[in-house]
Amino acid sequence: MTSEDKGSKNRRDGRGGKRWLGAGLALLVVVFLITSLFGKKGFLEIRRARRAEQALLMEKQRLEEDKRRLEREIRELETDPRAVELEARDKLWLMRPDEIVIVDPKK
Repeated sequence: MTSEDKGSKNRRDGRGGKRWLGAGLALLVVVFLITSLFGKKGFLEIRRARRAEQALLMEKQRLEEDKRRLEREIRELETDPRAVELEARDKLWLMRPDEIVIVDPKK
């Protein structure tokens, strides 16, 4: 083997090592991108969790409004006799003895 052959072989080995290093880094970057997109704490999972959080916050707001409405209705039923009468007429079909009730069969 001549000195030229040894030098060209070393250059090839050096480039080969750089190629492996480059391929390894590229593979590492691809794995990192895939896990950051699709992993347990990846971008898509975080986006899905944020959407679920928004839906839950909207549901919570709706339930709080229902709660306030029901609390207001309870207060009225506890304090206002007219509210009790209206509720009895509406839900229980109660009527006064001198009243005539006309029922629409279509409803």
